[in-house]
Amino acid sequence: MENLSDALKKLKITATDSTTDSLEGCLDCLLQALAQNNTETSEKIQKSGILQVFANLLTPQSSCTAKIANVIAEVAKNEFMRNSCVDAGLIPPLVQLLNCKDQEVLLQTGRALGNICYDSHEGRSAVHQAGGAQIVVDHLRSLCSKTDPANEKLLTVFCGMLMNYSNENDTLQSQLINMGVIPTLVKLLGIHCQNAALTEMCLVAFGNLAELESSKEQFAYTNIAEEIVKLFKKQIEHDKKEMIFEVLAPLAENDIIKLQLVEAGLVECLLEIVQKTVDSDKEDDIAELKTASDLMVLLLLGDESMQKLFEGGKGSVFQRVLSWIPSNNHQLQLAGALAIANFARNDGNCIHMVDNGIVQKLMDLLDRHVEDGNVTVQHAALSALRNLAIPVVNKAKMLSAGVAEAVLKFLRSEMPPVQFKLLGTLRMLIDAQAEAAEQLGKNVKLVERLVEWCEAKDHAGVMGESNRLLSALIRHSKSKEVIRTIVQSGGIKHLTTMATSEHVIMQNEALVALALIAALELVTAEKDLENAKLVQILHRLLSDERSAPEIKYNSMVLICALMGSETLHKEVQSLAFLDVVSKLRSHENKTVAQQASLTEQRLAVES
Repeated sequence: MENLSDALKKLKITATDSTTDSLEGCLDCLLQALAQNNTETSEKIQKSGILQVFANLLTPQSSCTAKIANVIAEVAKNEFMRNSCVDAGLIPPLVQLLNCKDQEVLLQTGRALGNICYDSHEGRSAVHQAGGAQIVVDHLRSLCSKTDPANEKLLTVFCGMLMNYSNENDTLQSQLINMGVIPTLVKLLGIHCQNAALTEMCLVAFGNLAELESSKEQFAYTNIAEEIVKLFKKQIEHDKKEMIFEVLAPLAENDIIKLQLVEAGLVECLLEIVQKTVDSDKEDDIAELKTASDLMVLLLLGDESMQKLFEGGKGSVFQRVLSWIPSNNHQLQLAGALAIANFARNDGNCIHMVDNGIVQKLMDLLDRHVEDGNVTVQHAALSALRNLAIPVVNKAKMLSAGVAEAVLKFLRSEMPPVQFKLLGTLRMLIDAQAEAAEQLGKNVKLVERLVEWCEAKDHAGVMGESNRLLSALIRHSKSKEVIRTIVQSGGIKHLTTMATSEHVIMQNEALVALALIAALELVTAEKDLENAKLVQILHRLLSDERSAPEIKYNSMVLICALMGSETLHKEVQSLAFLDVVSKLRSHENKTVAQQASLTEQRLAVES
C-alpha cells in the first residue's frame, strides 16, 4: 500500500512531463494493487484526485493509454467509483479512443465504458452525450466476420458495453435498435456460435432488446429463429437452455416470429424436452418442462403457426399435445388443455376435434379436478370447451355428450376465473338450443348462483357473464317456467340493470329477455319490474340521442308489452312517453321509425 501511495504521488507530479517508463511503472503498481484489493485501492485512487489527471493522459498517441483505460475499467467495477469517473471528465476522452485502431486500447476502453455504464444513470447519460454507442455499433458491424480469438474477445467486450449502456432503459434500447444493432447481433450469433462467451453476450443482448415492440419487427426480418433454434439444439446444460428460453419467450409474442420458429423446428425441440423431463422430480427438469410446454402454448397463439401445427388434425404435434391431457402431470394437463383451446380458434378445427372425441378427454380431465382440483387446469379445460362450443354444429353434440352436466359440477367454485369460463361455456352451449336452455333455466341451483354472481362487483367479467347467461336462458328457451324460476330467484333487477350497460350487445340481450318476460309472464314479474324502475330506464334510453337504433327499437317493443300491466301502464302515462316516441317517427333508421309509429298508436289508444 505504501508503494501505491508513492505511485499515486509520482503519477500526479510527473503526469505532465514524466517519461513513458516511469508512467508505466506507476500504472503497473496501480493495477497490481487493484488486483489484490480492488475496493480499498479504488477508494485511495478516488481520494488522490488522480482520475482528473487520467482525463488528460488518455490520448491515442500515448503508449500508456491502454493501461490507463484498464485502471479505469478496474476501478469502475465499484459502484461508488462510477460517478467519480463521470465527474472527472473521463467519458469524452474514452469515447474518442473508440476511434483508434489499436486493438488493446479498444478492448480496455470498451471495458472501461461498459463498467462505468453498469447500473449508472450518469454513466449512460455521459456516454450517450458523447456519442459512444454509435461508434461501438459501427465497430460491431465492421468486425463482425473476423473469427480470430483477439477479435472475438473485442466483440464480446463491445456487446457487453452496449448491454450495460442500455439495460432496462427503453429510450437507449430504442436508440440502439434505430442504429440497426439487431441484424448485426443476429449475424454475430451465426458466425461466432462456437464462441461461448460471445454467444452468451449476444443472448443477453437479445433478452434485453426483445421486450421492446419495435425490436420484434426488426428481429422478424432477420434469421434469428433459425440461428437460435440451431443454438438451442446444441445445448446440454440447463442454464444455457434457460438463457435461450428467456430470449424465445418475448420473441415468440410476435406472430411472424412464431411461424419462423415453428418452421425452424423449435416445436420438435420442445416436445423432446417434455418427453425427457416429464417423469423427473429434479427441480431443473420441472422448470424446463414448464418453460417448454408454456412456450409451446405461446406458439399456438399465432393463427398461421397454429394452423401449420394442426395439419388438419393429422399433425404429429397436435397428436402429441392430445396425449398430454390424460397425463398425470398437472403442468402437462394444463398445457394440453390450453393448446386445445388455441387450436379451437376456427370452426373447421373445432368441428374436427369434436368429431374425433376431444370432448370426452376434456370432461375426463375436468372430472379429475372437481374436488380440490387445480384451478389453472379447470380454467384451461373450460376455456377449451367454451371455444369448441362456438360452431353451431358442435352444440348439440356436446350437449348430448354431457358437457353441461360436467361443467355444472364447478358451480360451487369460489374462483372467479373458473366461474367466468363456466358461464361462458354454458352460454355458448345453449345458443339457439331451446331444449338445453329450458333444462338449465329450470335448474334452481344454477339460477340462484347466477343471481348471486350478478352482484360480484369485484369481478366485472363474472358479473357480466352471469347477466348474459340469465338473459340467454330466457331468449333461447322462451319458456314460462324458466321465466318464473328467474323471477322467483330475484333475477329481474339484474336484467333491468343490464339494460343500462355500456355495452350495446348486453343492453340488447337484456331488452329482448325483458320483452319476452313481459309477453309471457307479465303478471308474475310485474312487481319486480316496477321495483326495478324499468319504465324510467326505458324513458331514459329512448330520450338519449346516443342510444343505438336497436336499443331504441327494443325499448319501444318492450313499452308496448308492458302496457298489459295496469301499474306499469300508469307509469308509462305519467312519463309522457308520447312526446319522446313521436320524435322517433322521423328517425333515420326505417325500422326504428316504423316501430315509433306503431308504439305511438298503441300509446294514443291506451291513454
